[in-house]
Amino acid sequence: MSETWISLGATSAMARALARQLAERGDRLLLAGRDMEELATLAADCALRGAGAAEAVAFDARRPDGFAALIERAVREDGALNAAVFVGSMPDQSRIDADPALVDGTVTDSFTGPARFLQMLAPVLEDRGAGAIVGVGSVAGDRGRIGNYVYGAAKAGFHTYLSGLRNRLARKGVHVMTVKPGPVDTAMTWGLPSLPFMTTPEAVARDILRGLKKRRNVIYSARIWWLIMTVIRLIPERVFKKLSI
Repeated sequence: MSETWISLGATSAMARALARQLAERGDRLLLAGRDMEELATLAADCALRGAGAAEAVAFDARRPDGFAALIERAVREDGALNAAVFVGSMPDQSRIDADPALVDGTVTDSFTGPARFLQMLAPVLEDRGAGAIVGVGSVAGDRGRIGNYVYGAAKAGFHTYLSGLRNRLARKGVHVMTVKPGPVDTAMTWGLPSLPFMTTPEAVARDILRGLKKRRNVIYSARIWWLIMTVIRLIPERVFKKLSI
């Protein structure tokens, strides 16, 4: 039986890749974001790929007054209801250092906006006793680093939120999986210096589906980033603060 997926930040490269793979297996898609024209184009593409249904719906992490309408729309779908969160923004750290007001939007996009939406969605999933939530964080959230510590802090908060939500919803048969990608070849990384072990949106989408099938709690994509971040977390603070990583 096909499932229904709410995809927040659906026009991001990773979200597009996942939507296409879900469409090919016949799932129904509620593609949520701010650019309705792009979302409509994506919905048409997914329909051609075999989606049971594909609909563009409005979502803005900074406009919580619109969250209830999206949830009400999703509730009209029968069967398993899932959510995948790709929302986030990563201004260059130097821009944030020059304009601290950018902290607010970064944290809202990458943590508090999605968390508020999921907090509203959670009772729906509990009542159904089924479903899955995929929260896309980042390896940047595993330790504060000089190059992106505000973004990293937002993702660290989101990781912790997902951990608690996982504990809550597991009791009702709902699975929550945290995804920590390393550098991905997307618009967010374009223009940055060459990054090691970069993966693709399609590879991340495949990792997500494999992780869900195995009911993983936390996955890294690519997997080598688990080892890299384990090493980085173990570096003593007195040494780490002298490094430029």
